[in-house]
Amino acid sequence: MKVSPINFAFALAFINFAGAQAGRVLLALYALRLDADPFAVGVLAATFSAFPMMFAWIAGRLADRFGSRWLLMAGAVGSSCGLLMPFLWPGLPALYAAAAMLGLGFSFYTVSVQNLVGMLGKPEEHGRQFGNFAMVAAVASFVGPLISGFSIDHMGFGTACLILALIALTPVPMLAVRGGALPRGKRREGLAESVGGMLATPNVRRVLVTSSLVQLGIDLFQFYLPIYGYAIKLSASEIGVVLAMFAAASFVVRLIMPRLIARSSEETVLSYAFYIGTASFILIPLFKSAVALSVIAFLFGLGLGCGPPITMMLTYAQSPAGRSGEALGLRLTVNHLARVVGPLVFGSIGSAFGLFPVFWGNALMMATGGFLSWRGEKRRRQPHE
Repeated sequence: MKVSPINFAFALAFINFAGAQAGRVLLALYALRLDADPFAVGVLAATFSAFPMMFAWIAGRLADRFGSRWLLMAGAVGSSCGLLMPFLWPGLPALYAAAAMLGLGFSFYTVSVQNLVGMLGKPEEHGRQFGNFAMVAAVASFVGPLISGFSIDHMGFGTACLILALIALTPVPMLAVRGGALPRGKRREGLAESVGGMLATPNVRRVLVTSSLVQLGIDLFQFYLPIYGYAIKLSASEIGVVLAMFAAASFVVRLIMPRLIARSSEETVLSYAFYIGTASFILIPLFKSAVALSVIAFLFGLGLGCGPPITMMLTYAQSPAGRSGEALGLRLTVNHLARVVGPLVFGSIGSAFGLFPVFWGNALMMATGGFLSWRGEKRRRQPHE
């Protein structure tokens, strides 16, 4: 059976995202099994995130120049080698090395496959294709931890590392057979353009800011809502249901996102998404019922759930000619920077003033994102008026 190039890209994305999510869970649980304290586990998670922050932009530039095939293979091999380390040399040092290599492989692989999805579709198809890509990532994020958990329970940590290493390596033979049909990169003549030149473009700056606000809003919601639930005496299962409602709504809104974009535009939909996020953050500290919080979480998912695929689309569309991979890599860098800085800022606010200012500070941040998106849409329409 012949598989279309875009479905082939989705298959590559699913394997990578599932493996990365499974790997993060495995490394954290393995560290706890080795009696690592919470700080050591936090450093382990930060090690994974640090490499996408540092190398995603470079990965994007390489994707523009050389195409996706070899970078995808390199990312898969790097991730696989990282996951093999705890299998061969059990211990905390091997876990940190594995997290570093997994993060580095994730950087090269993710940017390349995102750029590939954009290159394989026409502009009018991007809404549907990036929406489908986001749903693939959501399903992979559900499947990955299940693979990790069942592997650990039934075969132990060492064998689980080996299984995930083999899964991470799966794209290599796939790309060896089918990778030649993927779009190739384009070598640009003359001096390489600096990242400053790209950031000098107002549209690119605005998209990068809104993308980081989307990512930060989702991360802080998923982090602080359990803390709030614990503070108001909700059970662990009730907190889990509330968070699951966000995930369910995110999946639903990504199904209808292409129709919403077709009726208006990407930035209009994104501005409404931010305003829904604003209302959700304002409402959270006003309720103490699990049912009410589940409704709010579902509302939040209907809003911010479409944020990542839309900012991905906008980044691809606003990137300078021949530099889409670099722009997507820069987006990943900025998102991970926000994931490092944002929790520190809001954590300090929460420690000093309590949870109410945290939620309302997030509401203000979401309102800012909505204003920026609305302003971008207004500027886009001006030449046509």
